[in-house]
Amino acid sequence: MRVAHLAQHRPAELAVGEQPQLLRKQAAGGDLDFLREAVAVLAEAVMEAEVAAQIGAGHGERSPERTTWRNGYRPRRWDTRAGTIELQIPKLRQGSYFPALLEPRRRAERALLAVVQQAYVEGVSTRRVDDLVRSLGCEGISKSQVSRICSELDEVVESFLGRPLDSGPYRYLWLDALTQRVREEGRIQQVSVVVATAVNADGKREVLGIDVGTSEDGAFWLAFLRGLVARGLSGVELVTSDAHQGLREAIGTVFGGASWQRCRTHFMRNLLTRVPKSAEGLVATTVRTIFQQPSAAEVHAQHARVVEQLAERFPEAAAMLAEAAPEVLAFTACPLAHWRQVWSNNPLERLNREIRRRTDVVGIFPNRAAVVRLVGAVLAEQHDEWAVARRYIAAVTLLPPPGREVTSGEEVLLQAAS
Repeated sequence: MRVAHLAQHRPAELAVGEQPQLLRKQAAGGDLDFLREAVAVLAEAVMEAEVAAQIGAGHGERSPERTTWRNGYRPRRWDTRAGTIELQIPKLRQGSYFPALLEPRRRAERALLAVVQQAYVEGVSTRRVDDLVRSLGCEGISKSQVSRICSELDEVVESFLGRPLDSGPYRYLWLDALTQRVREEGRIQQVSVVVATAVNADGKREVLGIDVGTSEDGAFWLAFLRGLVARGLSGVELVTSDAHQGLREAIGTVFGGASWQRCRTHFMRNLLTRVPKSAEGLVATTVRTIFQQPSAAEVHAQHARVVEQLAERFPEAAAMLAEAAPEVLAFTACPLAHWRQVWSNNPLERLNREIRRRTDVVGIFPNRAAVVRLVGAVLAEQHDEWAVARRYIAAVTLLPPPGREVTSGEEVLLQAAS
């Protein structure tokens, strides 16, 4: 919304030296819209500077370097955290100009805005969601605006989630699920959102994909994993996850030669339910010693000793620990340098916390497409950050063991190592 004192001037007439004086005057007067006006003034100053640099001359300036002239202004609404601002964007006689400050929002922030707006329009909003819309500085929400924002985001997310998985082999795969609330057929339902991440041949993490289903049954997991394979997922040797229902069978069906590592963190929580509250600290400390050993043989030997120690006082816990040995100690078949990365789902749990931080703002999604839109946008951002971050696992330690056929990705690493 333009304010009165700005409406009396063209943006070009606000000289750079006048801007601080105007801002100080507004601050001294206690104007409640000061922040919004300040953003508008500074934005117009930035646009004038950019236009001057683009055409080679300032407003009203004679210069032999001038390439064209200004040609009035066009209005543009700009939603900011300070509120909705009506900008006047300079037009040019030849060529075009678009302000750098109006670059599209980050995907996740636009996705959050789209989800909240869609909920508002479809009549499923609450007072908290309405307050959120206003805090984002958005006014005059319409179905056409929602449709435009959502279609733009859907294209980006769909492209990301459907991309070919061609950076394999993906030796290590992590799977996890979280629940979200969705309004379907006039009532609120819990749906499962499954997330898959992996380490590629270069040692960097990738977000492979997500899916939304009614429950975490075997058919759902099977369809999800087969979809990843159809996109190019290959070379999986170890899958780390919690003991989700139907997941182990799906892993065995899709990745016949892969091992399953039960997340040690989740297993510890389950194990401690078999001992008295007062003994949880003692049992947890004792069990952790299994994972502190320097070799696979010593890990298995310590596991047997711990089972024996717990058997007398906590027989249920001892039996559970002994029975879970193959799935909890599957990591020992991997190189020692990889153990800490693969023996739990902790990295994926951190990613899930970031997803929940964004989705908790929405509360109840209007439909499943909105879940995919927001979660997919968050994961796309994380995927981009991982692409430029340091390697999660050293690439040279991912070279194939003797006797296994070398893939194209590993051949590149071998050439680099030599």
